[in-house]
Amino acid sequence: MRPTTKDLAKAAGVSLATVDRVLNERPNVSARAVRKVQDAIKRIGFERNLAAVNLARNRVYRFLFVLPERGDQYLSELLAEIDSARAPLKSELVEVGVVRLDVEDPHAVANLLSSLQTDEVNGVALMAPESPQTRDAVLRLNERDISVVHFLSGQANLEHHDFVGIDNIAAGATAGRLIGRFNAGRGGTIAIITETIHAQDSLKRRLGFDRVIHQNFPTLSCLPTLETHGDPARAERIIKQTFANHRDIVAAYIMSPEGRVPLEALSHCADLTDLIVVAHERTPFNEEALRDERLDAIIAQNPGHAVRSALRILRARRDRRQPFAAQEKIRIEILLADNL
Repeated sequence: MRPTTKDLAKAAGVSLATVDRVLNERPNVSARAVRKVQDAIKRIGFERNLAAVNLARNRVYRFLFVLPERGDQYLSELLAEIDSARAPLKSELVEVGVVRLDVEDPHAVANLLSSLQTDEVNGVALMAPESPQTRDAVLRLNERDISVVHFLSGQANLEHHDFVGIDNIAAGATAGRLIGRFNAGRGGTIAIITETIHAQDSLKRRLGFDRVIHQNFPTLSCLPTLETHGDPARAERIIKQTFANHRDIVAAYIMSPEGRVPLEALSHCADLTDLIVVAHERTPFNEEALRDERLDAIIAQNPGHAVRSALRILRARRDRRQPFAAQEKIRIEILLADNL
């Protein structure tokens, strides 16, 4: 049984009223009584039921997801998961909002973050590329006691910041290993495609991918990254030009989470059943492409887990608790046509 406040008062040798004043940091309690309660907390393993405390105080959590304005099926999956998380959290006085904007405009992101006030928002889950403007705005949010979780993308230095998502260097390395093995010793080049290389997820995936290819598959070489910026016309043009200039392309790696635009452009340049193609994220389009053998493998992360993890971390930070790191670790999943 979890120790109660009555157990804590008995262990500390003080009254329930004193325990209440210590736990809630109220005045009119001696330093000696505070030490006795704190020692008893450690000794009996007392933990406060913060959900009950917050309900009693009518304390509301207000969290905000900042997501890209442009997106396709993967963004729709994230929005659906956020929406499904709202209902069960309402009873716990947790409000979840969404703002979408052009995240490739660092000034727009910085302006939005700078406009957030502590009486409106307690925490932000931010999905935006790295930039000095965004980094400075995040630091100012932290100074105003608004927590930030870098959501699926993030800043270059995350040692002192919360991040939700897979290990992107490992994900890129996994893609490199799959393409190298599927290639079965053939020589040639690999086309690498993303929306923007300024996104930390794409940058880290590219680092992991290059490392594995260069170290383990000497017959393969990697072309410079093609950036589509989510524009179908641009994707069609640059991919077509790349295939015209490199007749020895044997594989393609789509690093960004939205695979539909680059995959459709690739289909106009090559027979995808002959080309080895690996993409990210489980979307309806990618699933269909995997079944039709236009894709060879999908490297996925569970969007529902990511959304719930971001909310749990923001809530823990708001309660001045450490998040449960093992629970928030997002696994890399490898999907083939056989295990969909």
